[in-house]
Amino acid sequence: MALFKDMLKADETLFRDEIALDYDFLPKLLPYREKEQFHIANCIKPLFQKRNGKNIFIHGAPGIGKTAATRHVLRDLENETDEITSFYINCWKKNTPHKIILEMCSIIGYRFVQNKTTEELFDAVKKELNKSSAVFVFDEVDKLDDINFLYSVLEDIFRKTIIIITNYKSWLANLDPRIKSRLTAEIIEFKPYNPEEAKGILKKRLSYAFQSGVWDDTAFETVAEKAGKLGDVRAGLYLLRESAIAAEEESSRKITSEHVEKAIDKFDQFYINNSDDLEQETLKILELIKDNNNQKIGNLFEIYKKNGGSLAYSSFKRKIKKLEEGKFISVDKTEGGDEGNTTIIKIKEKPKKLTDF
Repeated sequence: MALFKDMLKADETLFRDEIALDYDFLPKLLPYREKEQFHIANCIKPLFQKRNGKNIFIHGAPGIGKTAATRHVLRDLENETDEITSFYINCWKKNTPHKIILEMCSIIGYRFVQNKTTEELFDAVKKELNKSSAVFVFDEVDKLDDINFLYSVLEDIFRKTIIIITNYKSWLANLDPRIKSRLTAEIIEFKPYNPEEAKGILKKRLSYAFQSGVWDDTAFETVAEKAGKLGDVRAGLYLLRESAIAAEEESSRKITSEHVEKAIDKFDQFYINNSDDLEQETLKILELIKDNNNQKIGNLFEIYKKNGGSLAYSSFKRKIKKLEEGKFISVDKTEGGDEGNTTIIKIKEKPKKLTDF
């Protein structure tokens, strides 16, 4: 009996290139985002004529290709010319103006950064960049508390395109009026992938990431269906990887529906919000919102202070932002109107598990 023919050997793997399952992985072709990429490229195009480019504000839900499409355009730009310097900065990782300017210094090769202030470093960047043109991409910009450096980039860099990427359309409404008036950005909204598009993307990643023939067709269809209903390719990439890991743990040469179900269970445990994970003050604010749903943020802060809350308003807003990012609440911001800019805080319904679809 061939007891071991369906089992992996110790030195075998189902993966061909696991990096292809990273969301940051850039394939040679990026399907379904051609229109958005063309729009971004058109905003950069004036820089080729040594004119100022157009600025761009990109928004849309997580996992729908905002970053990948923008980085594709930057890659093509870098292949096309050396006369335009491109900066891609993830503001989650570089979350202060000083870190951002240091990253700019690194990209242009300026190494004399020891014991220099942010202003001194920016002066060095400005001096170099004003010899030519630049494209700045600030991704996850909503993770920054201090965006005043943006004013300096807008004012002091002569020929540039600034691209701002965020999940939140409302971020622009809260921008300092001095910065907003100078930004005058084109707005590009990324819509979620439809199920067929999500499936097509995952099918292509499958060919990069795995050995030929290791995926059972029904198992892959389940992954594609779940990701398609969420409209989030990252969920599909997660399930592809975790299903394969589950199969390898069993030394299986085939990734089956059983392995996908294990990955789905793990996904739900990891991604579904749990209020027990919140620290005490944030949890207190969440409970206050539950008791005072659909209120203006200012009214909530007044109730919070009356109930003995000790945080300053700026810290209170940061807690609100954390709850929004964790999808415990929704924040609806409106600009103008009889009462000026308003921010309404609402409790969000418990997110569905993948097993609910």
